[in-house]
Amino acid sequence: MVPFETHAPRDPQPALAHFAERRARVAATLGEGALVLYGGELRTRSNDTEFRFRPDSDFHYLTGLREPGAVMVLRGGATPQFVLFVRPRDAEAEVWSGRRVGPEGAVARFGADAAHPLGELAEHLPKLLDGVPEVHVPLGRWRALELAVQRAIDHLRRRNRWGETPPDVLRDARTTIGEDRLVKDPAALAALRRAVDISTEAHLAAMRATRPGVFEYQIEALLEYEFRRRGAEGSAYGSIVGGGDNATILHYVDNDAQLRDGQLLLVDAGAEVDLFAADITRTTPVGGRFSLAQRELYDIVLRANRAGIAGAVVGGDIDSIHRTCLRILCEGLAGLGLITGDLDEALKNEAYKRYYMHRTSHWLGADVHDAGYYTLARKPRPLQPGYVLTVEPGLYIPADDETAPPELRGCGIRIEDDVLVHAEGPEVLTWRVPKTIDDIEAVMAGA
Repeated sequence: MVPFETHAPRDPQPALAHFAERRARVAATLGEGALVLYGGELRTRSNDTEFRFRPDSDFHYLTGLREPGAVMVLRGGATPQFVLFVRPRDAEAEVWSGRRVGPEGAVARFGADAAHPLGELAEHLPKLLDGVPEVHVPLGRWRALELAVQRAIDHLRRRNRWGETPPDVLRDARTTIGEDRLVKDPAALAALRRAVDISTEAHLAAMRATRPGVFEYQIEALLEYEFRRRGAEGSAYGSIVGGGDNATILHYVDNDAQLRDGQLLLVDAGAEVDLFAADITRTTPVGGRFSLAQRELYDIVLRANRAGIAGAVVGGDIDSIHRTCLRILCEGLAGLGLITGDLDEALKNEAYKRYYMHRTSHWLGADVHDAGYYTLARKPRPLQPGYVLTVEPGLYIPADDETAPPELRGCGIRIEDDVLVHAEGPEVLTWRVPKTIDDIEAVMAGA
C-alpha cells in the first residue's frame, strides 16, 4: 500500500478572518444596497441518493459555510450587517444526514450578526430589504431564491403606505462578487497553491504509471486517489484521460479505453482545495518516448504555451495571449502542410479551426472557469496583479484527416499551466509538472 502523506488536516471549522475581510470588501461596493445569496441544494444522483454536496462558490467565498439550503443576506452602508438563514438543529435528521450548524452555530462559528431558521426567511427578508435601494441576487441561478426576493419586495410594496420602502433595482450578484474574486486574496492564493501542489503529485504519479495495456480509467483512478489522499476535497472537474484519438475530444470523460504503444495520452485534471481549483493538462507518450513526428507536433504546442505565458503580464490581456499562441500554432501547422497559403489570410479565415477550436485562457479560482468579466466596454480586460489564468494551447489532428501525415492522425496535444500575474511578471504555479520532452521522458523512465 502507498503510504499516506502526513500534512496538516483540512480544518472542518475554517478560520473566520478572511471570510469577514471578503464580506467587508464586497459590502463596501454595495453602498446602501443588499446582497442575497443561496448556498445551494442537494442534487439527486439516482432515485433517492444524492451527489456529495458542494456549496455555491459565491456563497462559500463570503461565508465558509458548507450546508445545503442556507441563505445569506449582507447589507452595506455605514454598519454592514451579515445575516444567515440555516436549517435548524434536528437530532433525528442529523443521525441520518450529518450534523447541522443551526442558527446558534451560524453566529458562534461563522460570525453572523444574526441567524434564523431557514423556515423564517419569508418573515425576516422583507425587514432586511426595507429601505434598501437595490438588491444584488444571482439572476437566473436559483429560481427559489429569486422568488423569495420578489415576494419580499412585493410585501414591501403593499406596505408602502405604512412607510415601508421596497428596493426598485435588481442587480446580478455574480458581477458584484466576480469583481472581488478576480484579484486573489492571500487565502485564495494559499488554497490555489495547495491545489496545484497536490495536482502536481497526481500528474507525476500518472506519468509514472502510464504504459501500454493500462486503461484510461486506471490513470483516472490514480489521479483522484492522489487528490484525496493528499487532502483535497476531490477533483475540481471531471478528469479527462484520453489516449490516442480520444485526446482529440476536448471534454472526453468516458476514460474507458486501453492505452496502446505509440499513442499519446492527454491528461487534463486538477484537485480542489477549500473550493479552489487547479487546472493542469499534460500530454505524454504511452510507450515512454515520443516519435519524431510527435516531437515535432509537441514542440509547436510547447512554443505556443511558453509564448502565451510570457504575455501574462500587467496590462496584457487574454485576447493578446490567444493571438500570440494562435500565430505560433498556425506557423507550425503551415510547416506540417496542414494549412496552406498566406498565414495572415489563414488566421483571418480561421483555417486552423479544424485543429485548434478553443480559446487559450480562462480565469481560474473558486470555479475552474472562474468568475469575472473578460471584456469591459467591449475591450479586452487588462491583466492586473493577483489575476490567475490558464494558458492552454493545443493541436488536435482528427483520425480521419487524410491530409495529415499518417503518424499524426488521431494525435491530440494540449499543454496547460496555471499562471499568477505579478507586477514583476508571470508566475507559473504549475512549474513543477514536467512539460519538456526530455523531462517527461525522464519521469516516465523512472527518474
